[in-house]
Amino acid sequence: MWFKNLLIYRLTQDLPVDAEALETALATKLARPCASQELTTYGFVAPFGKGEDAPLVHVSGDFLLIAARKEERILPGSVVRDAVKEKVEEIEAEQMRKVYKKERDQIKDEIIQAFLPRAFIRRSSTFAAVAPKQGLILVNSASPKRAEDLLSTLREVIGTLPVRPLTVKMAPTAVMTDWVTTQKAADDFYVLDECELRDTHEDGGIVRCKRQDLTSEEIQLHLSTGKVVTQLSLAWQDKLSFMLDDKMTVKRLKFEDLLQDQAEQDGGDEALGQLDASFTLMMLTFGDFLPALVEALGGEETPQGI
Repeated sequence: MWFKNLLIYRLTQDLPVDAEALETALATKLARPCASQELTTYGFVAPFGKGEDAPLVHVSGDFLLIAARKEERILPGSVVRDAVKEKVEEIEAEQMRKVYKKERDQIKDEIIQAFLPRAFIRRSSTFAAVAPKQGLILVNSASPKRAEDLLSTLREVIGTLPVRPLTVKMAPTAVMTDWVTTQKAADDFYVLDECELRDTHEDGGIVRCKRQDLTSEEIQLHLSTGKVVTQLSLAWQDKLSFMLDDKMTVKRLKFEDLLQDQAEQDGGDEALGQLDASFTLMMLTFGDFLPALVEALGGEETPQGI
């Protein structure tokens, strides 16, 4: 249970439910299969384990783990377009008349309804960790849309969710550009070998570097011409590495072997124990890492009116 990505949200008030009440609330909107004529469904699932007895909220110390699953029927657009075109051509040939937009749209809807029961099913899960004492919700995703799907559904079942994306006082782009330019990052952070550079002018160029010495003259030349760093690979202490972008999204999180070995040792022989140990250790690590990251970016910014 190691998160691969991280979107960070600040609870602006105390979460209005405890673990037991949250369990009850999530149970009102369980994940379920798509019916034959449904395009998509969304609901909560047990983060660990399977079956009706598996809890929807995993509690470990002060931390809560929840998960949601989206199920959708996949209809390739090209297949629908070809079927619509074939039907329209058939009508126009047989009835010697033009098929206009309103009728074409109706034909498209009928074809989609006919194809839905045979469409492929795709399932995707999104995990989120709630740290009430820290006032944070951490979503294991790099997609704000996926995170908002989970948060809005959570808001729906508990009635309220006073949350907003965590913001910082200094733009990540400015900080990352300074780190690469001066070749010195904040304490306990280390610049690795990958970055994305963008020209600040509209329609400006983009340079992506991988396995590159970011202290080289080539990189410094790009920076001297006005490009800024919009993504940067970093390490923190000897515990994790990640990619930070200009929207403060943490991507490609990798926990070092030291932590993984400790979780394996703490978790014992059972799979559930291993999952619980890795989740707990991950959250404890975040408890030190996230304040350090926020401080490196100038501290947390509280929007006016909050």
